[in-house]
Amino acid sequence: MNILTFLPLIFLIGLMVLMTRSAKKKQQQAADMRDQMQPGTGIRTIGGVYATVKEVHQDTVLLEIAPGVHTVFAKNAVAAVLDDDEYHRIVHGAEPVTGASAVPDDASSLTGPGEGPVVGLDKTGADVPERPEGEAGPAGGAKENKRGDGDAGGDADAK
Repeated sequence: MNILTFLPLIFLIGLMVLMTRSAKKKQQQAADMRDQMQPGTGIRTIGGVYATVKEVHQDTVLLEIAPGVHTVFAKNAVAAVLDDDEYHRIVHGAEPVTGASAVPDDASSLTGPGEGPVVGLDKTGADVPERPEGEAGPAGGAKENKRGDGDAGGDADAK
């Protein structure tokens, strides 16, 4: 028989070996990470719960999810063991503010003097400025009806 006949089969077997090897390596890394847990360590569970480890047992771990609230989880339910800085940043929001990169609370500092907000574009593509105070829109401020059936919004079929 020709070697080209067996080439696809050899390729598939090689691919399966590589994939199982990669999966075993990931499982070993996860087991090593879970072995790093000790009382006082911050963790994240697979359900997204952030907690502090209180006790570590053979297959389970006692977690404090809030002050005075303890619960038991399986070790396999731990998705990540976090370092102290990351845990406190996520749980307590203790993130340092870095001067110029901080986003302002309002948009007034993002526009120059005399620049007003632009509401949209008209049919020609020109800017349509914001309406002056006191000037009402169509039908005294009601939304314009694009269907033309007299219904200014909501479900027309609901009666």
